[in-house]
Amino acid sequence: MRSTGNDIVSLNAINKTRTKQSGFYSKILSPTEKNLYHESGFAKMPFETFVWLLWSLKESAFKYLQRINPELIFSPIKFAVNHLQLPAGNKIKNFEIKQTEGVGFKNMDIFKGKIIFGSDILYSISIINPEYIVSIVNGTENFENIGWGIKLIKNSDPNYQSIAVREFLIDKLKTVLQFDNLVIGKNQQGIPIVLKEGSEEETLPVSLSHHHFLVAYSYNFAV
Repeated sequence: MRSTGNDIVSLNAINKTRTKQSGFYSKILSPTEKNLYHESGFAKMPFETFVWLLWSLKESAFKYLQRINPELIFSPIKFAVNHLQLPAGNKIKNFEIKQTEGVGFKNMDIFKGKIIFGSDILYSISIINPEYIVSIVNGTENFENIGWGIKLIKNSDPNYQSIAVREFLIDKLKTVLQFDNLVIGKNQQGIPIVLKEGSEEETLPVSLSHHHFLVAYSYNFAV
C-alpha cells in the first residue's frame, strides 16, 4: 500500500530550555538515540534541534503507518531512529523565501534517516534550517516520486493553518493530476485523503502538517 508521512517543526516556536531537560526529551529519545547525537557528528547541532529532528521523524513515521494501520497509537519512544546521515558539507541556510516545493530531493542538502517500528523499516528525508525542520518518510529509500511543499503563512490560528495547508496542496495537485475538482477530506480514521469532487475514490496518499507560521505537505504518486 502506498503511503506518505510528513511533519514540520517551527524552531522559532519551541521552548529550548524545556527541550533540553531530561524529563522532556527522554519521552522522545531513547538512550541509544541520545548517543547518536554524540557519536554521529551531530554534536555541532544544538541539542534542542536534534531532539525536534527526531520528533519530526517519529511523527512522520507514525503518519505513514497510520494510513496502513488506522488503530496505531503514537508513542514516540517506540519508534527507533537507528541511523542518521548528515548532508555533505552540512551547510544550513536560512529560509529566505515564502514557499518552496519540489518532487524528490536531488541536489539538495538533506539529512537521511532510518526508522524502525516493530517489523517495519522506514526511510526519511529531512530539511533543516534556522527556521524549521521538515521531515518526510517513505517505505523505500527512493524518494523520486515524493512531492513536497513548505510555506510561510501569516496567521498561526489552527483553523487558518488547516485551511492554508489544504489550499497549498490543492493548488499543486491541480497541476500534477490535471483535475480542477479536487477536494481534501478525511477518512473514517481522520486521515487526510484527496478525492475528485463527487467521488469516494482516493486519488493518492497525502500528509499535512503545520506548526506556528509554517505549513507543509507531502504526497506519493508512485504506481
